[in-house]
Amino acid sequence: MNQQASPIAARDIHADAFKAVMRNVAGAVSVITASHDRRRAGLTATSLTALSADPPTVIVCVNRNASAWPTIEAAGHFAINVLAARHQSIADRFAGRGGFKGEARFEEGDWARLATGAPTLDGALAVLDCETEEAIERHSHTILIGRIKAIRHAQDEGALLYWRGLYGKLDESLQYGAGI
Repeated sequence: MNQQASPIAARDIHADAFKAVMRNVAGAVSVITASHDRRRAGLTATSLTALSADPPTVIVCVNRNASAWPTIEAAGHFAINVLAARHQSIADRFAGRGGFKGEARFEEGDWARLATGAPTLDGALAVLDCETEEAIERHSHTILIGRIKAIRHAQDEGALLYWRGLYGKLDESLQYGAGI
């Protein structure tokens, strides 16, 4: 029998409890990139969602304390590089693991540019090249609404997922409806 923990009242929800709950939400792993004044910057994120198909827009949330934030903010554009399962080391690099910062994060992988000039990862599962339509500051993060200017995708690889602090792969071997 599955035992449920007692609910926590809103006034008692602290950052650590909230983070523990959110670790149960699996997400696709993306690298958000931008370039400005000959500088490239990027970070790892799992906070991507589609906003609208007409016009094509997406939402991504970026922590304003991230070292890449000043470049992303100043650029007026960004690219969302949805990572394939084989890109785990790139995800770690852009998350700052191993001490990688700034331009050193781009030393792995082949990088190109599409419409906006933001760095895009060749071989990414999907790339959404966006112009910043709106930036909404909320608490520690900025909600970026991006108008898509170019896309690129591959359908022959599994996706890199992040769940409970671990990476996983989602591909066609998943049996839909199993155990339901």
